[in-house]
Amino acid sequence: MASSLGAIAARRATSNLTRLSSSPHAPSSLIQRRTFSASADGHHGPQRINIWQDPMSPSKWKEEQFVLVSLFGWGLLFTGAYKFFTRGKKNDDKKLVEAS
Repeated sequence: MASSLGAIAARRATSNLTRLSSSPHAPSSLIQRRTFSASADGHHGPQRINIWQDPMSPSKWKEEQFVLVSLFGWGLLFTGAYKFFTRGKKNDDKKLVEAS
């Protein structure tokens, strides 16, 4: 029985293959569709520009450049805050060692 089921499946696959290859038009199930991709002819939203072309308008920057500038700014903020709040501690330690 298993061999007869295999034979039936093979015949169906062969008949489907010959039917598809002999038809001049491909069936709609085999046509590739790009329904969720963006259209090639138009833009979606405003045109993005480089940072150096308009540095005072972050909403117009390209996303990658905005991320890099934002990370750089946060790094400067944290580094500056760390140096500001810890600048006096190193000098006090040196003075205590010298006094004793």
